[in-house]
Amino acid sequence: MPRLLLAISVALLLAGSLAAQSDRGPGIRTSMVETYVEPGQFIIYPFYAYSWDHNYEYQPSMFGIGLDQDFNGTYRTNEAQLFLAYGVADWLAVELEGSRIIADFTKDPNDASGTPASLRESGTADIAGQIRLRLAPERGRRPEFFAAVELLPPQQSGSVLIGDEQWDVKGEIGAARAYRWGTMTFRTTIEYNRGDTHWDLGETSLEYLKRLSPAWRVLMAIEGGEGGAPDAGRSPGRPSCSWPRRSHSSPAGTAARSTSAPPSG
Repeated sequence: MPRLLLAISVALLLAGSLAAQSDRGPGIRTSMVETYVEPGQFIIYPFYAYSWDHNYEYQPSMFGIGLDQDFNGTYRTNEAQLFLAYGVADWLAVELEGSRIIADFTKDPNDASGTPASLRESGTADIAGQIRLRLAPERGRRPEFFAAVELLPPQQSGSVLIGDEQWDVKGEIGAARAYRWGTMTFRTTIEYNRGDTHWDLGETSLEYLKRLSPAWRVLMAIEGGEGGAPDAGRSPGRPSCSWPRRSHSSPAGTAARSTSAPPSG
C-alpha cells in the first residue's frame, strides 16, 4: 500500500567530535537516518519504540483458518532495540541490530471466522546485518554515492505476528550533496516481493539536513514506498517528530545514544 511519511526531526548533539564536512561529517552513512560512522568508530544506540496500527490488514489464513478475506484489526508493539555500527574503512562500515518485542493483536469485530480474538507474542525479532559502502566521495559538483546490502535471517518461525520463516535480502542506493543552504540526500531500497514473486522499489526518501550550530541540526524528510503491515517500531504513513539525544565518540571509541522514539526512515 503506497504510503507517504513526512518527518521533521530536530537533533540535539551532546559532547563529541563534530566533523567539518558541511552538515553531515566525513563518515559513512548508516541506516539510522543522517547518522554517520567514521573509520575506527564504534556506535552503540539503544532505544525504545512503541507502535500502534488501528487499521492492521490481515487474513484469517495467517492464523491457519481457511479464509483469504481481508479484515482490519488492531496491532500494537513495545520494542527494546539495539543498534551497533563500526567503521571498517573510509569506504566500508558494518551494522548489526536486533530487538526484544512484545506484539499484541486484536481481530476485526466483523471477522466471524475462527481467528483468535486476541493474540500476544514476544521474543527477539528484527535481527539484521548490513554492509554499507561509499561508492564515490563527494567531489566538486559530483554528489557522494553510497549503497548497502541488508540480510535478515529467518526468525521466530513458529510465530504469526513476529516471525518470518524465510531469508530476506534488501539493497539500498543513494546520493548526497552539500549546498550552502544545506545537504540534500536521495535514497531508495530494492527488495523482493515474495507474494508477487518479483523485485520492488521499497522505501524511498528525499532528505534535507542543515547544521544550525555545533549543538543543533534540523532534518526534514519526505518518505514513500510500498508497505502493508508496519515495520516494528515504525509508523508508516503518519507524521512524526522526535528529538533524539546523540553523542559521537572519537575514532576507536564508543558513541552512546538514546531516544524515546526511533528515527524515521
